[in-house]
Amino acid sequence: MEPDFWHGLWSKGHIGFHQHDFNKHMQHFVSGLNVRSGGHIFVPLCGKSRDMNWLAEQGYRVSGVEINAGAVEAFFEENELTFQTTLVDSFALYTSGSIRIYCGDFFDIGSSHIPDIDAVYDRASLIALPPGMRTRYVDHLNSLLRPGTRSLLVTLDYPQQQMSGPPFSVTPTEVKTLYASRYDIESIHSEDCLADEPMFVKKGLTRLDEHVFLLGKKPVIV
Repeated sequence: MEPDFWHGLWSKGHIGFHQHDFNKHMQHFVSGLNVRSGGHIFVPLCGKSRDMNWLAEQGYRVSGVEINAGAVEAFFEENELTFQTTLVDSFALYTSGSIRIYCGDFFDIGSSHIPDIDAVYDRASLIALPPGMRTRYVDHLNSLLRPGTRSLLVTLDYPQQQMSGPPFSVTPTEVKTLYASRYDIESIHSEDCLADEPMFVKKGLTRLDEHVFLLGKKPVIV
């Protein structure tokens, strides 16, 4: 999936992955990240997620990365936040209060851009990627995190043949395959959410399960 694919989705308004309300799982389980007030939460592939604003309102510092400038600017405009823009390497960096969003390719982001990450919130990142990109995504994200860093991961699980992503289906088994060698995985919630997603029913889905995980990066053994 090249950048033009994502730019096309945003330009056409095909953003079924975007949630207009704050994510209930984030609100309920964010305490499991064990992040102090003022701590730094990273939101990869953030789009214009309102969840970033909610996290900032709880007293966290929030960094995101998003490839589409229109999505980034829409986040600040829709949340009535003034922002400043500077150039940092290949990124346009948008800042407003405790929120920073790097506009550019996630795979170009490094620890120098977002140092000292205390936790990760991934509701729509892993499930935005097709199978062939997920290992690379997890590897790159892992390179940004210190041992002990916790992540809140939300996935969708449905019969993939019934609908083209994104969002894609990511099963609990695949989460284990992707993360188990480097992370402790705790499955903390699962629910059938099809009744709450009429758009996906119209697309032909007969099952839609949402799974929530807490991940903890294991210490490096030398």
